[in-house]
Amino acid sequence: MPILQVHSLLVGGEALSPLILVHGAANSAQVWTFWQNELAHRGWPSHALDLAGHGHSVAADVGIMRMADYADDVVTLARTLRRPPILLGWSMGGLVAMMAAPACGARACVGLAPSTPARQRDTSVSLRSGIFGAEEYGIVDRDPDRQPTMPDLDREERVIALESLGPESRLARDERQAGIVIEGIACPLLIVTGMADTQWPRQRYDDFLLPADHVSIEGASHWGLVLNRRVLPGIVSSVIGWLEKNTSRGRP
Repeated sequence: MPILQVHSLLVGGEALSPLILVHGAANSAQVWTFWQNELAHRGWPSHALDLAGHGHSVAADVGIMRMADYADDVVTLARTLRRPPILLGWSMGGLVAMMAAPACGARACVGLAPSTPARQRDTSVSLRSGIFGAEEYGIVDRDPDRQPTMPDLDREERVIALESLGPESRLARDERQAGIVIEGIACPLLIVTGMADTQWPRQRYDDFLLPADHVSIEGASHWGLVLNRRVLPGIVSSVIGWLEKNTSRGRP
C-alpha cells in the first residue's frame, strides 16, 4: 500500500468534525496551504493529503492509478480519525471526495468546482495507462508571471500553485472522461463554483446528477477557489455557514 503524506492542522480539540482536503489532478496538498490556515483560524481541524504518487506520498506508480485508488486513499485516512470527517475536494478531488463519502461515513461533502459523476460509463472511451502533466490544463510555462489560467492569483499564490504541480495518471483521467458513476450520497453535498472560472463554471452543474446545494463566488477562477487569498475568507465563510446549517456545527 502506498505511504500517504498527510498535512494536518489540528485546533479546537474534538469540538468540530475534521475536514479531509482532497487536491485536484496533477497537483498536491500544497494547494490547501491558505485553506488550512483559514480553517484553523476559525477553529476547524483539517487534514490535507497527498494522494498516492502525488506530492510527498511515495511508493506508487502514478501511471496505473485509478480513481478508485484515490478514493481508497481518502477512506484510508478517514479510518484513522476518531470522528467521521467532512470531505472537501477541489476539481478532480471533488469527485474523489464524492466517491469516498459513503465508505467514510462522511458528515458532509463539499466540491470546489468538482469533476462531475456520470449517469453511465461510456464504453467507447479507451482507458490508457501512463502519465501526463499540467500542460494539458493550459500550464505550459513555469514562470509565475506568465500564467493565463490563474488570472486572479498574485505572484506568491502562483508560485505555490506551480510548486504543487506533478505528474498525473492518464488512466484516472480517461476514467473520468468515460464517466464515474455514483449511485448516491447519503450526506449533504455542496457545490462551490467561481464566477471567473471558465473551466468549470456554474452552468456545467445545471444537470448535476446528485442532490446538492450550490454557492457561486464572485471573482474566483478555478485556481482561485483554493489559492486566492482575497476571496478565500468569503469562500470559507460560505462553506462553514453551510456546514453549521447542515451538520449541527459538525457535532455528532
